[in-house]
Amino acid sequence: MCGIAGIFAFNETGKAFFPKIREANLMLNRRGPDHSGFYEHGPVSLTHARLSIIDVSAEGNQPRVDELGRYVIVFNGEIFNFKTLRKSLEDEGVKFFSTSDTEVLLKSYIKWGTDIFKELNGFFSFAIYDKQEQSLVICRDRYGIKPLFWHIDEDKICFASELKALYALGIPKELDYNSLLQYLHLNYIAAPNTIIKGIEKFPIANWVKIDVANKVSAPTSYYQIKQEVASGKKALTYENASKQLVNLLDDAVNLRMEADVPLGAFLSGGIDSSVIVALASSKTKDLNTFSIGYKDEPFYDETSYAKLVADKYKTNHTVFSLSNDDLLEHLFSALDYFDEPFADSSALAVNILCKLTRQKVKVALSGDGADEIFAGYNKYMAEYKIRQNNITGKTVAALHPLWKAMPKSRNNPIFNLFRQLDRYAEGHNLSYKDRYYRWAGFAGDKKSMDLLSAKSQQKLVKEQITSRKNAITSTIEGKTITEVLRADMDLVLQNDMLVKVDMMSMGNSLEVRVPFLDYRVVDFAFSLPDSFKINETLKKRIVQDSFRHLLPKELYNRPKHGFEVPLLNWFRNELRSFIEDDLLENNFIAEQGIFNVEEIKKLKQKLFSSNPEDSHARIWGLIVFQYWYKKYFI
Repeated sequence: MCGIAGIFAFNETGKAFFPKIREANLMLNRRGPDHSGFYEHGPVSLTHARLSIIDVSAEGNQPRVDELGRYVIVFNGEIFNFKTLRKSLEDEGVKFFSTSDTEVLLKSYIKWGTDIFKELNGFFSFAIYDKQEQSLVICRDRYGIKPLFWHIDEDKICFASELKALYALGIPKELDYNSLLQYLHLNYIAAPNTIIKGIEKFPIANWVKIDVANKVSAPTSYYQIKQEVASGKKALTYENASKQLVNLLDDAVNLRMEADVPLGAFLSGGIDSSVIVALASSKTKDLNTFSIGYKDEPFYDETSYAKLVADKYKTNHTVFSLSNDDLLEHLFSALDYFDEPFADSSALAVNILCKLTRQKVKVALSGDGADEIFAGYNKYMAEYKIRQNNITGKTVAALHPLWKAMPKSRNNPIFNLFRQLDRYAEGHNLSYKDRYYRWAGFAGDKKSMDLLSAKSQQKLVKEQITSRKNAITSTIEGKTITEVLRADMDLVLQNDMLVKVDMMSMGNSLEVRVPFLDYRVVDFAFSLPDSFKINETLKKRIVQDSFRHLLPKELYNRPKHGFEVPLLNWFRNELRSFIEDDLLENNFIAEQGIFNVEEIKKLKQKLFSSNPEDSHARIWGLIVFQYWYKKYFI
C-alpha cells in the first residue's frame, strides 16, 4: 500500500516538470511514510511513497528495477494471489530476489505482458516503464479500490494517487463547473471527472500504453462484471449458491490475511463485518478487532452487537467510545485531507476509526462492498416495492402532497418518517432512470442549479449535464434490481464508499482490505437472480442466510442503523459562526461569485428552521467545497 506519481514527457517542455516530482512525493507521505523512492530516465520521472506491508525489508522498496535494468515499476496496492503467480514463474525458471508482491507483479508482466492483468486478484494502480522501448504502461484495479488520477496535455502525461500530488506537479487548477453542479446533487463527483478541468480519474479495469512515438493508446479494458444469470439446468439452487458463497468468501478472506505486519478487522456489529471477522478468526489466533461506539448517539451505537461477535470468536477486541465532541475535534483533520470536495459526512467517523486502529495494526479487513453487490441498502427495498406495484405503494405515492407538506428532519423519528415517505412517493412517480438519479443525491437538478450564480450557470456545458446524467443511469432499464446494483457499483461504490475508506485510511497510513470485492465474489453475486438477494422481507438475503450458522442470532431481525454524524446540531451550535461568519458569509459568497447569495441565504434559513429537511447535508456539501476552495484557490 503506497502512493505513486509520475510524468511521461513528450518533449523538453514536459521534462521541465521533472524537478517537481519531489514535491509530489511529499504530498503522498501519509500514504507511504516508510520510504520514498525516485527514478528518472529519458522521457519518464517516477516516484513512490511506501507503506511497508509485505516484505518490509529494503528489498521491498520502490521504484523497483528488474535485475537486467530494463523494466521499472511503481505500484500502489496489494496482489493477493502473488504466491500462486510466483510459483508459476519459478516453475518456468524465473528467479526472485525478494519476497514482495511488487517483484512478482513486475516479473509477471515481463513474462506475460498485459495478459497478466486479468489474472491479478487484488487492488492496485501501477505504472511499468520499459527502458528499451521508452514506453510506459499504466493500469488500475477492477472496481476503483485504489485511486489514480491523470492529466494529459501536448507536452506530457502526469499521474498520481492523489489530486494534491498533481497540484504539486504544477497542473493548472481550473474549476469544472459541470462537476460542481453534479457535486451539489451527489455530494461527490462521479468518475471519470474531477473538480478540476483537465484532470480525470483513470478508468477502472483498464490499462493504457504511452510511448514517445505514438503517444497515448486508447484505454483497454481487461475486465467487465459478468451479469449473466444462469438458467435452466445450469441454474444454482439457493442452497448450493449459499455453499458456493461461503467457499468463495472464505478464500477471499484467506488471501487477504497475508501480511508481514500486524493485521486486524473492523467490527461494526452489522452482518458484513461480522461475517469477515468470523471467517478471519478461523485462520489466526487472537484476531484484533475494532469498533467505534457513540456515547451521545445511543440509537446508532452497535457496539453491543459487535461485542457478541468478538466474544463468540474470542478476538482481541477494542472499542473506541466517541462523543460528538470527539467527532467535532477531528473534523478539520478530515477536511484538510480532502483534495477534492467530498461530502459524505460518515468520513468523519471513518477517519477516527482509522486513526485509532492504526495505533495497534497496519492492516484492517472491512465488510465494505457487500451492500452494493448483494442489495443491502434500504433504497433497494424501496425500489423492489415500487416494482411490485402493490396497493400500499400506490397509496403512499397518492398521498405525496400530504408528505410534501409535513415537517421533515432526520433528527426526529416522526419527521424522519415523513421525509422517507416523501422521498418514496416522489420516486414512485418518476421513471426508472429519473428515480435512480434522484435517489442517488440530495437536491435534484433544479435545486442544485439554483445554488449557482448566473455567472457560474453561464460556464456550464449543457450537453455535459445530460451526458453525465445519462452515463450514471445507463444500466437502468426497469428489468431487475441487479441493474440498480450495477449502477451503484459504478457510482456509489466507486466514487463514494471506496473513496471515503481510501482517503481516511491512507490519511492515517492504514491499509484496508475488502474481501467482498474479490472479483470472484462480485462475479458470483451478479450471476444470481434478484430473488437470492432481496425479497418482500429481507435485504442481502443470501449473505444473511449463508452465514447464519456462524453469527449470534441477535444480529438478525433488527433495523440497519448506519450512522448519522450530528451535523444539524453542530451547525446550529458549535459551527454556526463557521457558517454565518466565514465559509458561507454573505459578502464572501458575493465576492467569490460562484454561488447565488440569495439561494444560500434561503438554505441557511431552512437549516435553522423547525423544518430543516435535508438542508444540513446540502450545507455540509457547501462547507466542504468552500474549505477546499479556500485552501487551493485563495
